[in-house]
Amino acid sequence: MTSAGQAIPELSVYDVDHLGIVVPDLTAATQFYRDVLGCPVSEPVVPPDQGIAVVFVRFCNVRVELIMPTVDVSPIPHVLENHTVNAFLERQPAGGLHHICYVVDDLKAICARLSVRGIRMLGTGEPIIGASGLPIVFLDPSAAAGTLIELKQKAAPGQTTAGH
Repeated sequence: MTSAGQAIPELSVYDVDHLGIVVPDLTAATQFYRDVLGCPVSEPVVPPDQGIAVVFVRFCNVRVELIMPTVDVSPIPHVLENHTVNAFLERQPAGGLHHICYVVDDLKAICARLSVRGIRMLGTGEPIIGASGLPIVFLDPSAAAGTLIELKQKAAPGQTTAGH
C-alpha cells in the first residue's frame, strides 16, 4: 500500500488485468475460446450475490473474462448502476466488450485521487469483492470517453486468485 507521504503513480504504470466480455451463453463462449482458439480456460466462477458466472480465458499478455448473468435482474445495481451485464445484454443481445480492468497497487488511494480530480465511481463508490476474490470498483464511463473501467486491487505477494 502507498503511505501518506508517497506519490501515487499515474495509471499508465499499471497493467491491464483483463477485458470483460458479456456473453449470452457461457458454455458456447467457453467452447469457442477453448476448442476453436485453443486458449486455456478456467472453471466457471460464481461470485456470491452478484448474479453472474465468469470464465477466465488466458492469453500470453492478458486475460479475457467471459461474463454471463445467472439471474433475470442484477442484484448489484448499487455497484454498476445501469451498466450491469443484464442491462448490457438488453442493449446488445449478442454480447460484446463490457469493460477493461486495470490492476493497481493501492485501490483506495487511486480512488481518492480520482475523486479529487472529479472522477465518479459508480454506485456507492465502495469496493466490492470481484470474481477473482479481490476488491474492485468501476469508474463512471462518462468520464472515460464512454469506456467502463474497472480498477482492481493487486493481489498480495503469494496470494492466489480465481482465474490465475
